[in-house]
Amino acid sequence: MGWIFVFFAAMSEIVGVIGLKLYSQNKTIRNMLLYVGGFGLSFSLLYTSFNYLQLSIAYAVWIGIGTVGAVLINMILFGESKSIARIISIIAIVIGVAGLKAVS
Repeated sequence: MGWIFVFFAAMSEIVGVIGLKLYSQNKTIRNMLLYVGGFGLSFSLLYTSFNYLQLSIAYAVWIGIGTVGAVLINMILFGESKSIARIISIIAIVIGVAGLKAVS
């Protein structure tokens, strides 16, 4: 159950990142709600996951998924660089997150 909370917390964090990017470009109520709501829900779900998982594991996986998701979204939707170094770094993060999940 804890992994479900961590997964949805990371997805909410990605929504918050999208909202943050949109809000920085165009300060509308909708963009602010995406930004604040995404991060708020993310922290709430992460906190709930601590009832099932160790804090260190849940936090590291949440950060890893959120980071990879944010970078991919920014590459796809907002035209950020798609360099080989960035892609290799994303793969390294995914391997690390998978490793943490495998040993917990």
